Amino acid sequence: MSSAHSAVPTAGSVPSPSSPSSSSSPAVAAPTITELLDFVRRTARNEALIASLPLDPEGRTWIRLDGPGGSEAWLIGWPPGTGTGWHDHADSIGAFTTAAGALKEHSLAVRLPTDGWKTLELTDGVDRSRELAAGQGRAFGQNHVHEVLNESEDVHAVSVHAYYPPLPRIRRFSRTGAVLRLEQTESPEDWQ
Repeated sequence: MSSAHSAVPTAGSVPSPSSPSSSSSPAVAAPTITELLDFVRRTARNEALIASLPLDPEGRTWIRLDGPGGSEAWLIGWPPGTGTGWHDHADSIGAFTTAAGALKEHSLAVRLPTDGWKTLELTDGVDRSRELAAGQGRAFGQNHVHEVLNESEDVHAVSVHAYYPPLPRIRRFSRTGAVLRLEQTESPEDWQ
């Protein structure tokens, strides 16, 4: 998670949209990318849950959810004009779906070195962009580098995100033209 002007505490009282059948087995299998995508899509259709998220005109807000198979999940509110900045999710796979409004994702079709670098020159043709209207989502593999934005001037967006394993770290980047620079690495205590 990126820093937010306003954060909503973890909502233990918010029911998880995950399947109750997952608790019947003593050992829960790690969720696949497809299962994470199914979870965020199903959760994004839960109108009562989406309406429970307090929205702040100044900064993003969020509620932590119980994701499938021990995954980390979040319901996130995006005021107009806000975004994440360039980042990755380290070794976690993930998925997200827009529940209300629209989001734009810019991503890089490149595998970054895991450690030991500060500046990287990107080659031509690695940039990808997609609009994600309400009900649309996407899944991604490990070390996926992207930024997510609410480009609307007057409409909040809400989205549901899930990651497995739970995020061990997030690397934040700045970008100038073809140059990507590692700016900082955050750990879970920085956003929870």
